[in-house]
Amino acid sequence: MSQFNRRKFLGLAGALSVTQSVHARYGLPLLPPPDRDDGLTFRVLAFHDIRDDLRADVDTVADTCAISTATLNNIFAWLKGNDFHPVSVDQIIASRGGGAPLPARAVLLTFDDAYQSQYTKAFPLLRQYNYPALVAVVSSWTNASAQRPVRISHKSVMPSGYFMSWSNLREMAQSGLVEIASHTHDMHYGAVANPQGNELPAASTHLYLAALKRYETDAEYEGRVGADLKQSADLILANTGVKPRSMVWPYGMYNAVLIGASRKLGMHVHFTLDDGPNTPDVPLSKIRRLLVSYDWDAGIMLGQFRQQSAYRGDSEPVERVVNVALDDVYDPDPERQEARLSRLLDRIKDLEPKSVYLQAYHDPDGSGTAQALYFPNRHMPVRADLFSRAAWQLITRAGVQVYAAMPVLAFRLPAGHPAAARLVVAAPAATTPRDGSGPRQRTRLSPFDPLARNTIREIYDDLARYTSFNGIVFGEDASLGMDEDAGEAALAAYADWGLPRGLAAIQADPELLRRWSDARLEHLVRFTGQLADAIKDYQGGGNVLTVRSLPADAVLRPGAALRLAQDLDVFAARYDFVNLMAYPDPGGGAPPAPWLDSLAAAVAAHPGALSRTVFALLTLDARTRAPVPSTALRAQMERLRVAGAKHLGYCPDQFMAGQPDLAVLRDVMSMQNLVRPRVGIKA
Repeated sequence: MSQFNRRKFLGLAGALSVTQSVHARYGLPLLPPPDRDDGLTFRVLAFHDIRDDLRADVDTVADTCAISTATLNNIFAWLKGNDFHPVSVDQIIASRGGGAPLPARAVLLTFDDAYQSQYTKAFPLLRQYNYPALVAVVSSWTNASAQRPVRISHKSVMPSGYFMSWSNLREMAQSGLVEIASHTHDMHYGAVANPQGNELPAASTHLYLAALKRYETDAEYEGRVGADLKQSADLILANTGVKPRSMVWPYGMYNAVLIGASRKLGMHVHFTLDDGPNTPDVPLSKIRRLLVSYDWDAGIMLGQFRQQSAYRGDSEPVERVVNVALDDVYDPDPERQEARLSRLLDRIKDLEPKSVYLQAYHDPDGSGTAQALYFPNRHMPVRADLFSRAAWQLITRAGVQVYAAMPVLAFRLPAGHPAAARLVVAAPAATTPRDGSGPRQRTRLSPFDPLARNTIREIYDDLARYTSFNGIVFGEDASLGMDEDAGEAALAAYADWGLPRGLAAIQADPELLRRWSDARLEHLVRFTGQLADAIKDYQGGGNVLTVRSLPADAVLRPGAALRLAQDLDVFAARYDFVNLMAYPDPGGGAPPAPWLDSLAAAVAAHPGALSRTVFALLTLDARTRAPVPSTALRAQMERLRVAGAKHLGYCPDQFMAGQPDLAVLRDVMSMQNLVRPRVGIKA
């Protein structure tokens, strides 16, 4: 959820005097503690336009990123009065290089887009307080002719004079207080990014070339962004005398190609819009920033500086998840498909959950095996180029987080594909139970085979390249039974681990069996980590959340690490959330109340697991496919909440049939009903 939407839910903060009295009443400190007293950690604030004609109505304000001159002055005064220390990019680079440490409560002030108001209103205040800052320039806006209006969003077009001149920027650079950064030359806009015409950030997106009915190639994309960044850097140097070393990504979106292109130009410091402090583990290529908006005051300042990250800093994070299959949206007739998508959007807007797990693959038999994909890719058939549009519409129109739900191993590659036969192999004398307590039997690519692993990585790379989303859900197909994997690549891996080349020999020795079990579990976790890292390069770094799916059997029966190569404790520690499939295996009907109680108790027995586990309930009887009554589904959710479950969801949403009934579920699934006012913030 964006900071703006989060504040819209919570309401505007009270005035400073109210905040002080409330904090005193509850015995809370007025100041946030320093993030770390390590001389390396710092915060960054991101400012935009400074205007004095803003309205206070949260629903009608025209520019939510603009602030008034008085608000900017109050923020500067608050920083000074509360012992924050504005620092420069020079100081930050020096501290990371072993030089002088940063002061406690270090903060960098950044200004995006080079609005004229930053020169006329912010620059005098920077001089008054003697605060260093960074200004990010969109050089085509600064260099625009008087006849060319500047489009800064689909709603907002500004005259060219609305932005600083090069002489203004040169004066600021020569003051010794302001560093000039690139904000691209002409990539700060929404560009057509799929066949349906949706616009995504031009810098981080492969454009869809409608006239040619194809996307940009990698070479075309790399050439476009490389030329743009070079033009920006050259113009800044020619007009200010300063060679930029910092890059501020439009909309906070970036990827590995952009980082590589900017580094070639000498820009090694990069700024995002990820939330939270910049601790020593955050590289200078992915600096986090807090986006300042028009409604900031003392209460919000205090809350933001207490926040540790977009997810971890939320003192009471709550997930409400709806699972949606694109198989239910797809229709070969484009008009009918659009109608189905509109029906889904209206339903999600009405329900107001936190997240949608959007299945990005074609699974006609419900086995969890991808037979085709809903995005362009190098290895599998594309049933329709649909995921990009559906995800972006859900994010922008329904206001939810969208996670791409994907298999990890279960891809049915086309016949003749070089990796099609590189599969998980069962030992001849199979010992895995066939009563449903082992992994589901499906075709899976071997996680040990280099060609299979590379194929899967490239599928995930393509997902990131051509779509935009908030997180990834790894399917429960990432499992291995006790008789798996017995293929040659797996046996070679076991030998590298110091184990015998054979499952029988391993399973005959309890110590070898334990080592084998732990190593397989870690192997799958690391592989999903590599897939997530590939996505994060394209999808905004730390803003991409990870979810690992887990069958209920893995929690209720002992030995899941050995039987399935899955483990709740490991998953809760290594992923943002665990998607617990909270229905009895092999399923059927509403789970009995004692079974749900046992499941919740079993999760609670693992320290910290409840705060990471989403209990996903079935909406269809697994045997008859009849809908589970909505009242029964609600009763299950209420029972889980009483048992201590924090995060709830259901699967699947039958939006065309209106099942489940939103009127029955809304007050337990809607985030509007779940958000609680916090101490010091007016509800």
